[in-house]
Formats: sequence, structure tokens, C-alpha cells
Amino acid sequence: MKIDLKKYKSMVFDCDGVVLDSNVVKTEAYFRTAKNLGATDAQAQALVDYHVKLGGISRYHKFEWYLREVLNQPVTVQAVQALLDEFARELEVGLMTCAVAEGLEDLRSATPQANWMILSGGDQEEIRALFAKRDLAKYFDGGLFGSPDNKDTVLAREIASGHLQFPALFIGDSKYDFEAATRAGLDFVFLSDWTEVADWRSYCAQNNIVVQGSILQLCH
Repeated sequence: MKIDLKKYKSMVFDCDGVVLDSNVVKTEAYFRTAKNLGATDAQAQALVDYHVKLGGISRYHKFEWYLREVLNQPVTVQAVQALLDEFARELEVGLMTCAVAEGLEDLRSATPQANWMILSGGDQEEIRALFAKRDLAKYFDGGLFGSPDNKDTVLAREIASGHLQFPALFIGDSKYDFEAATRAGLDFVFLSDWTEVADWRSYCAQNNIVVQGSILQLCH
């Protein structure tokens, strides 16, 4: 299905699995983070499984769940921060070397009328630093947003401020991306090439979601 990209005033992009081929990088980083801090393989895998199931949700929430439900430990600021710090260390190398979506520059040229923003489940400061280092921030004149605020919160805030204007399109690769877009009144396109959603075909069919393989496919 061809999408009329010219009609959108705002375009919102998830980061992992959409702009960067980083889903596997993050999944592996969750496992290694848990192991580095003393987890068994089973405990580390439980964290990975939860992360994949809740694609697009903040790491803060995932680590709180892990402490509470898997390790049966108190969810303290210090315990969460220890996980966050270790995770950031594990991630840094992978995020600097993973592939950037082909066609990003072409799509930016094809949609001069739209302001672009990143809306990620990843850490906001980490994303801003990464996109500056990889010379990607220049495409996203609408800003780079991430956790600890969740996607619903950011969308509501940016809509209320008039910064995110309608009609608007959200481009994502998770169920949460679709749900957040729908709640906020944005159109949605699901990118399938790098997704970790195992049942994406049936999910997208059931919800009448437009599917494209990649950003490159979206702009051609």
C-alpha cells in the first residue's frame, strides 16, 4: 500500500529496529547486564524475554520488573541505577557500530513539509549523544525523545504544546508503538525487517496495520 507522505505535518520515528538495526544489540545487552551483575542464565533469559515481549517500553520499567519479579529484591533507586549503568556500558559499542536504515536521507528529502522526531523507549540522553556522534540528529528537527518518560507521555506533551502537528505519522516496529500512536490519534506504519515481534504478521492483519519492510521501502 502506497502512503501519501506529503500530507503529514509531523513524522514520529521509533529508534531501535526503525532508524537503527539495534534490536539485537539491545537484547544481547540485557542478557549480559544481568549476567555481569550475578544472575543465572535463567534469570538473565527471563529479563530478555520480558524485554522482547514489551518492545518499546522503557528500560526503567523492565529493570524494576526484573528486580521485583525475577530476583525478588526491593526495587531501590540504587539497584535500578546499577542495572542502568551496566546496561549503558554494554550498549555503547553496539549502538555506535550497528547499521543505520538505508533511505533515511531520501525520505527526509521527500518530506520537507514535515517535522521529524525520534520517540524511543531508550534513554533520552543516550539517544541524543548517540545521534550527535553518528551525525543523525540533523534529520530530526522535531527533537529526540526517550525514557524515563514513556511514549504516551511524550506524545501527549508534544501535541499539547503544538509541537507535534496533525496529520501525523508514527513509524514503529512494536505493538506498543502502534498502541501509543493509536491512543494519540496518529496514523501508523509498521516496519517488519528488523522487528522482534514474533507474531507481527497476524497482529498487523488483525489490526489492519499498514506494513512496510523498511524506511527504504517506505520512500520508494
